[in-house]
This record gives sequence, C-alpha cells and structure tokens, in this order.
Amino acid sequence: MTFISTPLAIAVSALRAARHVCVLTGAGISAESGVPTFRDAQTGLWAKFRPEDLATPEAFARDPRRIWEWYEWRRELVRGAQPNAGHRALAELARIVPRLTLVTQNVDSLHQRAGSEGVIEYHGNILRDRCTAEGIVTDRSPLSVTGLPECARCGELLRPDVVWFGEAIPRSALLQADVAAADSDVFMAIGTAAVVYPAAGLAERALRSGAKIIEINTESTELTPLADVALQGPSGQLLPQIVAGLREQRGQRAGL
Repeated sequence: MTFISTPLAIAVSALRAARHVCVLTGAGISAESGVPTFRDAQTGLWAKFRPEDLATPEAFARDPRRIWEWYEWRRELVRGAQPNAGHRALAELARIVPRLTLVTQNVDSLHQRAGSEGVIEYHGNILRDRCTAEGIVTDRSPLSVTGLPECARCGELLRPDVVWFGEAIPRSALLQADVAAADSDVFMAIGTAAVVYPAAGLAERALRSGAKIIEINTESTELTPLADVALQGPSGQLLPQIVAGLREQRGQRAGL
C-alpha cells in the first residue's frame, strides 16, 4: 500500500478492525456537489436576508409565502446537484465494514441518492413537506386555496420538513444518533466542524466510549486536536482512497 500516506493507512487500519462505524457528515461533503452552504446560498434576490431571518418558525408565521419562495429556490439548487465520489464511497464503505451508521446534518438526500440506506437525517429533508397542523410528512393537495402548499389530508398549510432555528432535533434522530455514537469503535466526522450542539455531542459521546476519531475536512477544526487521524482535503478525494485501501487489504487477505 505504498500509494497511501501514513495518516490514510492509519485510517484504513482502524476501519478494517472496526465493528461499528458511526459517520457524521456536514455541509462540506455537499458543497463538493455544488450545493451551497446555508450562508453561501444567500445570493441574488436573497442576498439582503440573513438565513437566521428566514429559517425560523416566527418568520414562517409572519410571511409563509416569502419563506416558501426561498425554500423552492433552494430546492431547485438541491435537485440540480448530483452525489459526488465522497457520497458514493460512504455507500460502498457500508458494504465493507460490519456495521455503519450514517448521520447527516445535510438536508439534500444526496447520501440516499448515492445508495446509502438508513440515513439518520439530523436536520430533516428539504425535499419533503410537513403538515403544520398534524406534524407529519405528507403529500400536497392538488388544489390550493391560498396558492401555497397545502396538506392533502387536512388542507392545512405545509412547511418544509427541516429543523429551523429555535427548534429541537427530532427525538428519534437524536436518540438513534446518540446510541450509534456510543456504540461505535470508529467515529468519522466528514465535512463538519462538529462544534454546534447537539451534533458536537456525538463526537464527545464516541470519545467517551473509547472510539477512534477520524476527521476529514478541508481545514482544521476544534475537533482536529482530538482526532486520532485528521485528514485535510476534499472528502471526494480522500474517501475513495480509504475505500480503495480497504479493498486492497481485503484482497490481500483473501489471497493468503
């Protein structure tokens, strides 16, 4: 494995020995597919608004039409994006290691489109609608009284199925992610600074349980000094190299 640098070799070895890998992904991996980060999306007509002034329950209550216009614009950006090599490598990694739990802070479905299954969506999904009255994900009514998306079940106003500022992470996602982090023996933080709670608590939970920490990011973060391996660069380049290293090791063992 002479083509793999020492940090990559350490990451490959840790993953090869892992029983359960917990992965947390953030905006960085989607940015490589051309999906703008939350704040970078404020361009054109939306440049005069701060995301914090749009992504709140209060903003939606004041002016649902404006918020829906913003989200429909962002949905078009997401629909136009394609999973990158990093997304695809994580889907393949799940087929190599005994168990992998993927937790994402992204809302774009790119992991699922790349073939990952059982993704825990920490912040929801921008492509889904949720009924404001029933609190459930549902379809849109073909007819609308207000001209805005309305629930096919009860006719009430729909909202994007995402977590806004001031809202709690869905309890099921919170619990599943915490259990996975605590049970993992390798925790990977990819394209995320992992410093905003409660997502930051996942790395801490894994550390307390004795998991090895692998960080992949284009720059150093507060997690970097705590990581067993900190790989700096695009995940779309580094993750395929890790998967290739695991494949090679597996092939060598099969040939013995």
